[in-house]
Order: sequence, then structure tokens, then C-alpha cells
Amino acid sequence: MNALFNNYSRRPISLVEGKGTIVKDSEGKSYLDFTSGIAVLCLGHSHPSLVKALQEQSEKIWHTSNLFESPGQVKLAESLVKDLHLDHAFFCNSGAEANEAAIKMARKHTGKHHIITFENSFHGRTFGAMSATGQEKIHKGFGPLVDQFTYLPFNDVKRLENSIDDSIAAIMLEVVQGEGGVNPITDEFAEAIQKICSENDIILIVDEVQTGIGRTGTRFAFEQTALKPDLVSMAKGLGGGFPFAGVLGTSKLYDTFSPGSHGTTYGGNPLGVAVSQAVIDTVFQDLFLEEVKEKGAYLVNKLNEVFSNEPVIVRGKGLLIGIDFGDVEVAPFVSKLEEAGLLVVSAGAHVLRLLPPLTVSYEEIDQAINILESVVLSQLVK
Repeated sequence: MNALFNNYSRRPISLVEGKGTIVKDSEGKSYLDFTSGIAVLCLGHSHPSLVKALQEQSEKIWHTSNLFESPGQVKLAESLVKDLHLDHAFFCNSGAEANEAAIKMARKHTGKHHIITFENSFHGRTFGAMSATGQEKIHKGFGPLVDQFTYLPFNDVKRLENSIDDSIAAIMLEVVQGEGGVNPITDEFAEAIQKICSENDIILIVDEVQTGIGRTGTRFAFEQTALKPDLVSMAKGLGGGFPFAGVLGTSKLYDTFSPGSHGTTYGGNPLGVAVSQAVIDTVFQDLFLEEVKEKGAYLVNKLNEVFSNEPVIVRGKGLLIGIDFGDVEVAPFVSKLEEAGLLVVSAGAHVLRLLPPLTVSYEEIDQAINILESVVLSQLVK
């Protein structure tokens, strides 16, 4: 019996080496990695600047705890909030932790406990983050959840407007629901949420764990909408592969997290800060972000050409792309694509999700398209 718990449905390959978009397994077979560790490896595998940052910091100091001053954290925070309406940062270790911190901050700041989230959302698997997640399959088997979360249909303005009352502390959402099927927010819904939050003094939490750090072609996905969040959670791409996460917030929340109100042993550790700073220095460049948009548009156009004669919907932003096959289960596609040398993930039962590194080349996109065309179309015909 395996010494590990059985909570993952692991694929029968072991990846042992990676460079850029290409990974190799223990048998020496190469693959195009269009998972990026589920949107984590924004600069691909073993990016030289990240390797250099980690190596250099590892020879200085690994850990000091947050009992002491951290100039590196200050610099990183300044880099993240530059030219945004956000003012402060708190660093932690994972997306679930970041969302837990945001939930705690919203409840403490307002003195209220009721939070609206949305069906098919995903915010993590700790109790608070799981309770915020609008998917029954994530809740199943764990007993009573944290109460006072209401799940509403995503992009339904009328249902949202009819659900607002004086008990609401916060509205929490993803700009593009990643795990829930790659569902982008509509302009109308974003405008309605912002109006409701502004007029009712409701805290707006935007979960950018998957969409942030350049994944959609801007620093954060909310920048492409009318949303002006009070709190933004981030992880995945923030560390480029090193476990690192955080929350950005506005100045009105500064006093809410007073000394002793919240903390983390490893959050903002020197190794993670060094790697994250290298990520931000690369990704938060206008030319880099513009290239992400262009590559995303190229990928979407190619996919629409491939599936032009099929009842398939391609959607997403930047390099977070979903291919919706309607009633067709995509699990067999994932396995067949892996055999053909392309790694992808699903987003629910019927959506293939493509998450290549932001550094993916056009040649690699073309290679992936060719594999998708030969494998998936042949499966659809059966």
C-alpha cells in the first residue's frame, strides 16, 4: 500500500525535469506542459531569473519569522501595489490561506458575517475557503461549514440585487471562474457588483489566485473590468513555482489587521520573497503583458478554427482558456492528450483547461494545437 493518503487521482507518470514549457518524465518522454502546475509556473520551468534569485537568497538566510523587519517584503509589496488603488500587502503561503485572511479581514472590519459568493466558484479547501466555495462536491462529507455564506448564480444581476441587505459584509468572486469551468464575468455583472458595493459599504474581495500575476494579460484580471476591489487574494503565479501567496488591500483596512490579529509562521519568508520579486520584475512589464494578450488571442483563434464544425465553445482571458464540450466528458481527452505528449487539465467534467506558461512560444502553441486537433477531433467522431 502506498504510504501517501489517497486524496489525489494521480496520473501514472512522474515528471522529473522541466525547462520552459517542456517537461520530461522518469522514462525520458517529453511533454508540452499546458498545465503550468495549474497556473503556477507563469515563467515556465526552471526560469533562469527565478533559479538565480532562489540560489542567491538560499546562501544568505532562509527564514527569520515575522518577529523582525523585512525590507524584502516591503519592496515586494511596493512593487505589487504600484499604480493600483491598493495600498498594503500581507504575505502567506497558499491561495486558501490568502482567501482565509481576506474573509477574516472583511468580517472584522465590518463587524458583519454574511458573505455572498457564487455558484461554481472555487476559493480553497480550508474550512473558511471551502465554505466560500459554491460547489457541493467540495463540501461533501465534511459536516457543518462556516455559516453565513450565500451562493448566487454567477453573472445574474437581478438575483444579486435582490439579495442585498444590511447583513452583507462582503461580496467575493473570481473574475474568471477557473475550477468552475473557465467562466468570465460579464461587463454588466462587474458594473453591478461595483455599484452595489460602493453604495452599501460592502467589502469587495476579488480572488485572483488563478487569474492574477499576468495570467489574463494584465497584472490582475480585475483591471480589465469595472471592479475596484478592497481586497485581492493572490497565489499560484506569485511565486512562479515557489509556495507563496498574499492579500492586497486598500488603506481603509490598514487598522483592521492590527498586531496579533492574524499571522503566519512561513508567510513572507526570504526565499519566497526573493523568487516572487523576480517574478514581478519580469511579468509586470508592459511588453510582457501585451505579449500574453497576443498569445492568448492567437491560441483562441486557432482553437476556434480547429473546432469550427463542432458544438464547442472556447472562452477565457489571456492564457487561461477553456474549451467547453457541452455534454461530452473530457476525462478521456486528458488521458489521450497526455499519451500524445500534451499535458492539460479539466475544469469540471466537460471543459478542457489550457494554462501554458506565459512564456510559451508561438511554435509551442502550434504544436499543442496540432495535438489537440489530431487527438480530440478523432475522439469526437467516435
